[in-house]
Formats: sequence, structure tokens, C-alpha cells
Amino acid sequence: MSLDSIRLRVQQYYDEKIRTHGPVARGVDWNSSESQQLRFVQLLRIVDKNIAFTVNDFGCGYGALAEYLEENAYQFRYLGFDISSEMIAKAKNLHAGSTRVDFVDKEQALTTADYTLASGIFNVKQNTAESDWEKYVLATLETINTVSATGFAFNILTKYSDAEFMRPDLYYADPLFYFDYCKQNFSRFVTLLHDYPLYEFTLLVRKAV
Repeated sequence: MSLDSIRLRVQQYYDEKIRTHGPVARGVDWNSSESQQLRFVQLLRIVDKNIAFTVNDFGCGYGALAEYLEENAYQFRYLGFDISSEMIAKAKNLHAGSTRVDFVDKEQALTTADYTLASGIFNVKQNTAESDWEKYVLATLETINTVSATGFAFNILTKYSDAEFMRPDLYYADPLFYFDYCKQNFSRFVTLLHDYPLYEFTLLVRKAV
């Protein structure tokens, strides 16, 4: 399956989610706002809260990360990108009053930021073959790397999940494969987080320390 075909499926999936549930955690396919925010905590371990930074939110949904950054007093400028134009429309409406938040629905409109964060965008493969989905993940990581000056962070469901709860439409990745891939292709400075109470892992890729 081509990358464009996979992107179209992803777009259609999330268009349907936001139409059904609206701009809440379920609207971006998370079970709860608590788990959504726990993921933000892990991803944001790549930044120094005491230093101003720019950030791309790759797969931003309705902009929940921007709200989290605002509420927790980060010094930031934010650009959110999502493949779903319906997500972007909701995000722009919700954050219309913010002067340091913007959203785009075209990958080509992303600009280089200090950091890029990606939460949940690699989980729902639907019926895509795992080998094709892996190519999609790696191609997306290449793009994320390109628009990240200082580093990036992303999460994926882990293959170390309980077998009885694993679903065929979801992608459960080998954390060691992605750790090794990031070390070999992006940076010597890679941190694997697999010690928080969700069935996933987070990778932090720093381009300098």
C-alpha cells in the first residue's frame, strides 16, 4: 500500500472521530483526558520548562497539547499540524484567542521548530499490513526529524502489552527497534521511556546535549 493511501485512511479515520465525539479526548481516540495528559508529561521531558522554545505538534488533533502548555506555564510558541482538516478547524476555533498558537493542515506548511512532538499518530493502523505501516512510521519520523532543530519525541503502543487486550487494528511496536533506528539515523542522544502506566513507550531524540 502506498504512503498516500495510508495517509488518506488515517485522515478519514480521524475525521470520523472528531465528527462523532467533538474536541475531547475521545475525539482523538484516547480513552480519557488523564491518559492524554500523562502522554504529554512524557513527551515534554525533552524540553526545559525554564527556557522558551518553539514546538511543532505533529498530529495535533484539536490542540490539546497547546492548552496543556498554556495551563502549565511553559514559555513557548506552537504550530500544530494535523492531516485531518476537520481537526484543524476545531483547533483554530478553540484557540482563536491565543497569540502564540497556530495550526496548519498541510505538512508542507510546517516550519522548523526547536522541538516536534507526536502523540498517538502511529497506533491505529486499521487493516494496513504491518510492513507497510512500519514504512509509514519511518517515513513520518524522517519528516519529523527534518523540522526539528533541537530534538523530537513520539510515542507508540508497545509489543509488551497484555496479549488478551491487543487488537488487530492497532500497531504494537518493538521499542528496541525504534530506539536502535533513532540512534543510527537521527542522534546519539536517545532516551527510551517505558516506565509509566500505559501500554506504550516514548522516545526522546535530542540532537545535542
